Amino acid sequence: MLKTIGFIGVGIMGKPMVRNLMKAGFSLRIYARTKAKVEDVISEGAEFFPTIGECVQGCDAVITMVGFPKDVEDVYYGEGNIFAAATAGQYLIDCTTTSPSLAERLHEDGAKKGLHVLDVPVTGGEGGAIKGILSLLVGGDREDYEACMPIFKAVGTNINYFGKAGNGQHAKMANQILVAGALGGVCEALAYGKAEGLDLQALFDAVSTGAGGSAQLSALGPKILAGDFRPGFYMKHIIKDLRLATEEAERKGLTLDVVPKVLADFRELEEKGLGEEGSQALIKHYVHEKN
Repeated sequence: MLKTIGFIGVGIMGKPMVRNLMKAGFSLRIYARTKAKVEDVISEGAEFFPTIGECVQGCDAVITMVGFPKDVEDVYYGEGNIFAAATAGQYLIDCTTTSPSLAERLHEDGAKKGLHVLDVPVTGGEGGAIKGILSLLVGGDREDYEACMPIFKAVGTNINYFGKAGNGQHAKMANQILVAGALGGVCEALAYGKAEGLDLQALFDAVSTGAGGSAQLSALGPKILAGDFRPGFYMKHIIKDLRLATEEAERKGLTLDVVPKVLADFRELEEKGLGEEGSQALIKHYVHEKN
């Protein structure tokens, strides 16, 4: 039975996941580069460790939720890494959105050490993480997926198995393609409404429950109207995700039309120093261009 979980990457998404795991009765061991940033969850019962190796030792499962593929490689293969500290039988759950090929490599290398590795990117944003209603997209061995179900149910409500290692990441790429189209549409619609002199709050109220409504509009529309660009999901991370989706599509000879345009718009804003803002700051591309 899985009782003790090591958690590496206690940030915007990771911190509420840690809280929900503790609420579900799991014992949490955490590692973060800066202890001061996780003092709140330490005070709530999480046990802090100064190194990845110390955090991993003695855990039944380890969850990683870091930023970029390079960060995943660092925590699994770098100095004092997870693979070096983990012992046969442990479950390693990578919730980072990363490349499917890296997920396959983690699974293969973990299996050589008797480790159960799953790629489990999530979707639902900070709000979903706080409420414990994330969607989980799982790739790896089915028996490992089933064994980790109590962990998954502690942080999410829409839990889906997609087959072999890497397929969880492919499912996340599909999700991010949907996000790109929907968020681009939200920003264009609001920019159009503003240019025509419409009351944007009235417009949002009118269309959010109609055929043009979407999760992106419901979650980010109010933030855009309020001028709130604090990150629930960093712009730099959506750029990473859309780049990965584009690369994977190119490998299959598939032409994506919407994603490259939205990605170019995000990159333009990142070059202006907005990479640390939330993805809703995409509206600034249209405000800059149209007003």
